[in-house]
Amino acid sequence: MWQQNYVPIGDSLALSALAAALPIFVLLLLLGVLRKPAWMSALSGLAAALVVALLVYDMPVGAAIGATTFGAAFGLFPIGWIVYWAIVLYRLTLETGKFEIIKDSIGGLTADRRLQAMLIAFALGAFIEGAAGFGTPVAVAAAMLTGLGFSPFFAAAICLLANTAPVAFGSIGIPVVTLAQVTGLDEGLLSAWVGRLCAPIAVFIPAYLILVMGGFRALKGVIPAAVVCGLCFATMQFFVSNFVGPHLVDIVSALTAIVGLVVLFKFWQPSDDFHLEGETQAVLTVKKHNARESLLAWSPYLFLVAFVLVWGTPSAIRWMNGLPFAYTQIEWPGLHNFVERVPPAVDAAGPYAALFNLNWLSAAGTACAFATILAAITLRVSPMRYIRLLGAVFVQLFFSLVTIAAVLAVAYLMNYSGATVTLGLAFAATGALFPYFSAMLGWLGVFLSGSDTSANALFGNLQVVTSNQLSFNPAIMASANSAGGVMGKMISLQSLAVAVAATGMSRSQEGQLFRFTFKHSVFLASLIGLLTAVYAYLV
Repeated sequence: MWQQNYVPIGDSLALSALAAALPIFVLLLLLGVLRKPAWMSALSGLAAALVVALLVYDMPVGAAIGATTFGAAFGLFPIGWIVYWAIVLYRLTLETGKFEIIKDSIGGLTADRRLQAMLIAFALGAFIEGAAGFGTPVAVAAAMLTGLGFSPFFAAAICLLANTAPVAFGSIGIPVVTLAQVTGLDEGLLSAWVGRLCAPIAVFIPAYLILVMGGFRALKGVIPAAVVCGLCFATMQFFVSNFVGPHLVDIVSALTAIVGLVVLFKFWQPSDDFHLEGETQAVLTVKKHNARESLLAWSPYLFLVAFVLVWGTPSAIRWMNGLPFAYTQIEWPGLHNFVERVPPAVDAAGPYAALFNLNWLSAAGTACAFATILAAITLRVSPMRYIRLLGAVFVQLFFSLVTIAAVLAVAYLMNYSGATVTLGLAFAATGALFPYFSAMLGWLGVFLSGSDTSANALFGNLQVVTSNQLSFNPAIMASANSAGGVMGKMISLQSLAVAVAATGMSRSQEGQLFRFTFKHSVFLASLIGLLTAVYAYLV
């Protein structure tokens, strides 16, 4: 058994923390400064983490390889598994033409730019985030707004700002699932605390979007819609996250916001005129569709909701895991119980388990897979076309899956080598200010990785270690990592690249878009940090 050492360099916490942070510095340099692709930055960060683990922490080679492969495996399953099938579901609607009907059913409800932004960028974007995530909501919503006549810059900026409230529960709740796996904390408890942090901010995001678009004058004319949209979304986000679980938070919240706005539009429309800078009066052919056509177009996502609801019940999980070959728990070779954690990371020295749960049938990604099969049958997609689509999505996501696997490998290697604990001990030096900085740490993680899931994997355990050192509630601090992280999504280079590509902006405008969103990102992340501090000291 190999024992962790949290101050390996001359018993100096400062020097040890600098060495432990080297993989993060590498990620920041390559991704944020040198603008290298995410997969390349992630692999370089993994190489740096291996150097630190082997040379600084004196971790045995076998254990280092075990931690790396363990993290990469978790990155591919369940995270990569759910992302893959979510994108397949979206591509089914897109390539069968049904997404045009979805677009018509939303874009034809109102001609007001402010209401279109709330309905498409915020509500529909949140729905797609909950079902697919991974940059898909920004790409889809920004393209739709551009098609409706928004200037490419404002379409991109508005969608990046709107894609904040739902990110913590994106891709059927996978950021919270990952956070629970990394920290060992209860998934339901983390879901509840993430909801308690995100929902109070989500109430105001629709109004904030309009303020950014046109100031208080623009907001004044659509206050009823901003109130309905914000309250519908935030109320359901709080309720589902606290009393159901993380998987359907975004989908239910977004659908509630969409329904609330649609009902409102039947009885009310703004009386003032508002024109957005750079907008064009695009010639729109918004077709009318009957109820059958609309229901058929929305059916893939209705199937998704149904399957995830069934898959998420405890009785269904127990039944599926009890079937032959449906569930296997693997003691990871060369790593399970080989590493010994010692105080202050834990109360008493003991082995660090490394158990990989291969629950392929009860995984949320499998529910999504069955939804795609039923959707393909309903939309009359031939088996060969469906198979070709599966291959096309794999090619599309290949480098993204490499990125996820590499970032998770970094996170697990830092955890098992002891580097994460070293950083946690260093962050404990912030003392009373740590609740605020815990949210900002999550913000930094998403800025670096472009993913709340990756940020939770990278820093989730660090939050728990530090909160235990400072006697804060570890569930609140770990949840702050996810909630604060969502505000870093709008400035991540991956999100910027997706928005630029979707709207047809020139690559030279990426810097302009980054400068525009940066101040909003810092402001909203600071609000999460302050709310975290309130919870930390009052709960």
